[in-house]
Amino acid sequence: MANSDIIFQTINLRKEFGALVAVDNVNLQVRANTLHAIIGPNGAGKTTFFNLLSGNIEPTSGQVIFKGRDITHQPVHKTIHFGIGRSFQITNIFPNLTVLENIRLAAQAMGRDNLKFWQSASAFKQYEQRAWQVAEKVGLKDRVYHLARTLPHGDQRKLELGMILAPDPEVLLLDEPTAGMASEQVPELIALIQEIQRAGNKTVLLVEHNMNVVMTVSDTITVMHQGRVLAEGTPAEIKANPEVQTAYLGGLYELESPTPQTYDK
Repeated sequence: MANSDIIFQTINLRKEFGALVAVDNVNLQVRANTLHAIIGPNGAGKTTFFNLLSGNIEPTSGQVIFKGRDITHQPVHKTIHFGIGRSFQITNIFPNLTVLENIRLAAQAMGRDNLKFWQSASAFKQYEQRAWQVAEKVGLKDRVYHLARTLPHGDQRKLELGMILAPDPEVLLLDEPTAGMASEQVPELIALIQEIQRAGNKTVLLVEHNMNVVMTVSDTITVMHQGRVLAEGTPAEIKANPEVQTAYLGGLYELESPTPQTYDK
């Protein structure tokens, strides 16, 4: 793997919470313009690892490298400006604002007008225009004037994705994007994430428990277990790995191939 292909890298990344080692000297390389999934049983350290990548928490030791730059000790508000967008397991939106206002504020937060809260929104046409573009991209154009709290959960997930996309990041860190969604809503959201990744030449790091999703859409899968990297490879390689099967407690999660028509790949 050529170094020029690597957009994200961790070197001996470690996070301790007292006696608990949540992330144990993880070395990871993520190729640009790919969809890289991180899976593992509950407590494997996946979300903590994401928090280290995005600057939400600082590591005990080790490094986080983004596009050749050491961002290990950069706080989250700085990493966003570097081109890293992050979602969370719990939907993170402004419930009493409209869809358009949520996305516009996310776009404005990355611009030069991010502190001009008392000025009329009409003065920021460029951000409103961007909000309309993003709303259409995530399939919410017909609901731009709806309050966020009135949206179904699946559409709230789309809105959160739109807020991440508003500043046009290069990397999307998506932590359980299908959490809480009805099974019939999942294919649409995953297809949307795939479309964004491919059309926008973006890199997606995905933490996801839905193995049908992971095995179908991923270019590379990293398996974490007890804070460490247990295995890494293509979906076919991961499905065939006996250590992975053992870590998943003999089938706690299905590692079978999904039905071919479920998602596009």
